[in-house]
Amino acid sequence: MKLLSPGSKVYSIIHGRCPRCHKGRVFKSRNPYNLGRLFAMHEHCPHCGLRYEIEPSFFYGSMYVSYGYSVALFVATYIIMNWIYEPGIWDIVIALGAVVLLMAPIILRISRVTWLNLFVKYHPERRGPNLK
Repeated sequence: MKLLSPGSKVYSIIHGRCPRCHKGRVFKSRNPYNLGRLFAMHEHCPHCGLRYEIEPSFFYGSMYVSYGYSVALFVATYIIMNWIYEPGIWDIVIALGAVVLLMAPIILRISRVTWLNLFVKYHPERRGPNLK
Protein backbone atom coordinates (compact mmCIF):
# COMPACT_ATOMS: atom_id res chain seq x y z
CA MET A 1 0.00 0.00 0.00
CA LYS A 2 1.43 3.35 -1.01
CA LEU A 3 1.47 6.20 1.46
CA LEU A 4 -0.60 8.63 -0.62
CA SER A 5 -2.96 6.16 -2.28
CA PRO A 6 -6.47 5.18 -1.17
CA GLY A 7 -6.27 2.73 1.69
CA SER A 8 -3.73 4.68 3.73
CA LYS A 9 -4.57 6.95 6.65
CA VAL A 10 -2.41 9.70 5.13
CA TYR A 11 -4.59 9.71 2.00
CA SER A 12 -7.74 10.11 4.08
CA ILE A 13 -6.22 12.91 6.17
CA ILE A 14 -4.75 14.93 3.31
CA HIS A 15 -7.80 14.64 1.06
CA GLY A 16 -10.40 15.00 3.84
CA ARG A 17 -12.05 11.69 3.00
CA CYS A 18 -14.04 9.26 5.11
CA PRO A 19 -11.63 7.05 7.08
CA ARG A 20 -13.70 3.93 6.41
CA CYS A 21 -14.25 4.05 2.63
CA HIS A 22 -11.90 6.88 1.50
CA LYS A 23 -14.56 7.99 -1.01
CA GLY A 24 -16.99 10.28 0.83
CA ARG A 25 -15.93 13.77 1.85
CA VAL A 26 -15.92 14.70 5.54
CA PHE A 27 -16.52 18.43 5.02
CA LYS A 28 -19.34 19.96 3.02
CA SER A 29 -17.15 22.65 1.44
CA ARG A 30 -13.92 21.71 -0.33
CA ASN A 31 -12.44 25.16 0.36
CA PRO A 32 -11.07 25.49 3.92
CA TYR A 33 -10.94 29.28 3.52
CA ASN A 34 -14.72 29.49 3.07
CA LEU A 35 -14.95 30.67 6.68
CA GLY A 36 -18.75 30.58 6.78
CA ARG A 37 -18.64 26.82 6.17
CA LEU A 38 -15.32 26.03 7.87
CA PHE A 39 -16.89 23.75 10.48
CA ALA A 40 -19.67 22.37 8.22
CA MET A 41 -19.29 18.60 8.19
CA HIS A 42 -21.52 15.91 6.80
CA GLU A 43 -23.27 14.04 9.59
CA HIS A 44 -22.71 10.73 7.78
CA CYS A 45 -20.41 9.69 4.96
CA PRO A 46 -22.27 10.17 1.67
CA HIS A 47 -20.78 6.92 0.34
CA CYS A 48 -20.67 4.35 3.17
CA GLY A 49 -22.92 5.96 5.80
CA LEU A 50 -20.34 6.17 8.61
CA ARG A 51 -21.49 8.53 11.34
CA TYR A 52 -18.62 11.00 11.76
CA GLU A 53 -19.39 12.24 15.26
CA ILE A 54 -18.99 8.93 17.04
CA GLU A 55 -20.18 10.34 20.37
CA PRO A 56 -21.30 13.76 21.63
CA SER A 57 -18.44 16.28 21.66
CA PHE A 58 -16.21 13.76 19.87
CA PHE A 59 -14.16 16.38 18.06
CA TYR A 60 -12.98 18.13 21.24
CA GLY A 61 -10.13 15.62 21.18
CA SER A 62 -8.98 17.00 17.85
CA MET A 63 -7.77 20.10 19.72
CA TYR A 64 -4.83 18.04 20.99
CA VAL A 65 -3.99 16.95 17.45
CA SER A 66 -4.30 20.57 16.29
CA TYR A 67 -1.88 21.64 19.01
CA GLY A 68 0.66 19.06 17.82
CA TYR A 69 0.35 20.16 14.19
CA SER A 70 0.68 23.82 15.21
CA VAL A 71 3.84 23.17 17.23
CA ALA A 72 5.36 21.24 14.32
CA LEU A 73 4.48 24.10 11.97
CA PHE A 74 6.01 26.68 14.34
CA VAL A 75 9.21 24.69 14.71
CA ALA A 76 9.50 24.23 10.94
CA THR A 77 8.90 27.96 10.36
CA TYR A 78 11.52 28.88 12.95
CA ILE A 79 14.10 26.48 11.48
CA ILE A 80 13.49 27.74 7.93
CA MET A 81 13.79 31.36 9.08
CA ASN A 82 17.08 30.62 10.84
CA TRP A 83 18.32 28.75 7.80
CA ILE A 84 17.63 31.70 5.49
CA TYR A 85 18.75 34.54 7.78
CA GLU A 86 19.20 35.39 11.46
CA PRO A 87 15.79 36.75 12.51
CA GLY A 88 15.12 39.07 15.40
CA ILE A 89 12.45 38.35 18.00
CA TRP A 90 9.85 40.54 16.24
CA ASP A 91 10.56 38.86 12.91
CA ILE A 92 9.80 35.52 14.55
CA VAL A 93 6.63 36.78 16.27
CA ILE A 94 5.29 38.33 13.06
CA ALA A 95 6.15 35.26 10.96
CA LEU A 96 4.56 32.83 13.44
CA GLY A 97 1.46 35.03 13.73
CA ALA A 98 1.10 35.15 9.95
CA VAL A 99 1.63 31.39 9.63
CA VAL A 100 -0.97 30.56 12.29
CA LEU A 101 -3.54 32.91 10.72
CA LEU A 102 -2.99 31.54 7.22
CA MET A 103 -2.85 27.88 8.20
CA ALA A 104 -5.53 27.76 10.95
CA PRO A 105 -8.40 26.58 8.68
CA ILE A 106 -6.25 23.85 7.15
CA ILE A 107 -4.91 22.71 10.54
CA LEU A 108 -8.45 22.61 11.94
CA ARG A 109 -9.67 20.37 9.14
CA ILE A 110 -6.62 18.11 9.10
CA SER A 111 -6.76 17.68 12.86
CA ARG A 112 -10.44 16.68 12.78
CA VAL A 113 -9.86 14.10 10.06
CA THR A 114 -6.73 12.84 11.86
CA TRP A 115 -8.72 12.43 15.09
CA LEU A 116 -11.43 10.55 13.22
CA ASN A 117 -8.81 8.30 11.59
CA LEU A 118 -7.48 7.31 15.02
CA PHE A 119 -10.79 5.62 15.81
CA VAL A 120 -12.04 4.28 12.47
CA LYS A 121 -10.35 1.58 10.38
CA TYR A 122 -10.34 1.36 6.59
CA HIS A 123 -13.04 -1.06 5.37
CA PRO A 124 -13.98 -0.09 1.80
CA GLU A 125 -16.54 -2.88 1.42
CA ARG A 126 -18.46 -2.03 4.60
CA ARG A 127 -21.63 0.01 4.25
CA GLY A 128 -23.68 1.64 6.99
CA PRO A 129 -27.36 1.03 7.78
CA ASN A 130 -28.38 4.64 7.19
CA LEU A 131 -27.93 4.71 3.41
CA LYS A 132 -30.83 5.49 1.13
